[in-house]
Amino acid sequence: MTTNGTVISLFLEDEAATDRFGEDLALALKPGDCVALSGDLGAGKSSLSRALIRAIADDAELEVPSPTFTLVQSYDLRIPVSHFDLYRLSDAAELTELGFDEALQGGICLVEWPEMAESELPDDRIILTLAHEGAGRRVNIAAPDKQAARIRRVLAIREFLGKAGYPEAERRFLTGDASLRAYEAVYSDDGIRRILMDWPPLPEGPPVLDGKPYPKVAHLAENAYPFVAIADHLRRQGFATPEIYRVDYAQGILLIEDLGSDGVLDDDGTPIADRYLESVACLAALHAQPMPHDIRVTDSHIHHIPDFDRTAMKMEVRLLLDWHLPWKRDGASATDGEREDYLSIWDGLIDQLDLAEKNLLLRDFHSPNIIWRETETDIQRVGLIDFQDAMIGPTAYDLASIAQDARVTIEPNLFQRLMEHYLSLRHAQGGFDEAGFLASWAIMSAQRNCKLAGLWVRLMQRDGKPGYIKHMPRTLAYLDVALQHETLAPLRDWCVRTGIVTSES
Repeated sequence: MTTNGTVISLFLEDEAATDRFGEDLALALKPGDCVALSGDLGAGKSSLSRALIRAIADDAELEVPSPTFTLVQSYDLRIPVSHFDLYRLSDAAELTELGFDEALQGGICLVEWPEMAESELPDDRIILTLAHEGAGRRVNIAAPDKQAARIRRVLAIREFLGKAGYPEAERRFLTGDASLRAYEAVYSDDGIRRILMDWPPLPEGPPVLDGKPYPKVAHLAENAYPFVAIADHLRRQGFATPEIYRVDYAQGILLIEDLGSDGVLDDDGTPIADRYLESVACLAALHAQPMPHDIRVTDSHIHHIPDFDRTAMKMEVRLLLDWHLPWKRDGASATDGEREDYLSIWDGLIDQLDLAEKNLLLRDFHSPNIIWRETETDIQRVGLIDFQDAMIGPTAYDLASIAQDARVTIEPNLFQRLMEHYLSLRHAQGGFDEAGFLASWAIMSAQRNCKLAGLWVRLMQRDGKPGYIKHMPRTLAYLDVALQHETLAPLRDWCVRTGIVTSES
């Protein structure tokens, strides 16, 4: 690969290389992208389009006919794709009649022979020019900076896979999350599926407290070192975390073990009680294990697990003030008095955590981050995959995460079973202060749900991710449960006064 400004040049030595580039490009594209493919007859435009469409469909046998005569062929896929061939277009204005604008709004448009309607194509299109070169072909890619950065990223991952010993691996989109991380499934000739974690460096972001951006204040992982450190340590302790095959810390690319694809929910999204109970048992076992603050990751790097300190806790609960309350009030912010009272209440609650049991808290121990491993036994049945933001803090936090799963409703009966199962296991370990633990559980549940109530709004309004707002009613119901504990009476009164919850019952 060679680059010159926003121009990327690749030599594709054969059809297999063309197919791999189509797979890579499929991972770089987003809704609203227009890809213009230019080149002589037989240069590979249709071959490249076919590989790209099949990759998005995750179907190597998908029939992808040339749209030479139909002019456009549409595919309803993970990202909708419309494949245009404009060779027979008689007038550029006909592109509108073919539904180009509508197709581009929510999907990807691949355009062969773009020269026939160049004036009608978006200025920010990605231009691929293909030409024969020796026994293969060369593709030159010209794109605006944002799209070019995405393309360079997927090509850097391809180079990473080559260095890891899998230069011809098949890549498929797996999932994304609320952060910048994305995941791919990587298939190689040995028949083993591996997981590629794409974790580009976080942008610094604006300062929010003491000149520091939000990730630093809230102790969010900013690179791969914490993930590798926690994964390796927990695996040595007998827990099921992914083996790390290869890491590029500078670029934020990891190739890791695939723990499986089964979760703790059934096909209609209902919690599977036995799997939740096993997850709680795994958590109880984790809380019985001492956890060092410092873990060596490489010869030159030691990861220090941060404390879930007052600053981080208060920064997170401020999300309710800064995002949820204005959303609930049609834009009206909290008054100075409301803000002062709220933060003062949290100071008092955090003071009560000084004597709470503290150990590793994974931070997001709930259904999206738990892999069910049916053929394993005991704690190995519960695969742990999301712990890069782990901290040392009140152990009750993670029990709140699973017993009040943010992504799925835990009905009262199952909630009670989970709590009782965990408490009985901790009592069996000896020296367990149940009353003190339940008080810290209530505080941690309230802290987490206040954070989430603001986070869902921020994801929708700031980050353009409206899908998370559906969790809001559940989050507020969970918060109401926590508020029933006597230690939270001041926070309960504040939430009633401000309308966060509707009653004191």
